[in-house]
Amino acid sequence: MTPPTDSTRPQGRYHPRVDANWMVQVHLGERRVLVKALDLSMAGLFLHGHPGDDVRRLTLTLPLPGVGDITTTCAIVRREAHGVAVEFDELDWDHLLLLARYLHPRLP
Repeated sequence: MTPPTDSTRPQGRYHPRVDANWMVQVHLGERRVLVKALDLSMAGLFLHGHPGDDVRRLTLTLPLPGVGDITTTCAIVRREAHGVAVEFDELDWDHLLLLARYLHPRLP
């Protein structure tokens, strides 16, 4: 028997994504670069930008509108023509709650 598939989520993705469409600060040493976030989930987000090919990890500050800011580290898990997908490292409980508070009303 085959388990049912959820056609709304790509294979291997556990958390649903919502449109982000706001700017995220990417920390590059002493510099801060603004990059547009296209979507967001409890596990990560997609950035419309390309760090250098040798960059594997990033530190980001996400300004969650109406909720607060989260600064965290993440790993680049996929590179595409128009940007990179990143997965958050372990978030503390406070950050998880802020993220959930932002995402919950926007989920389908």
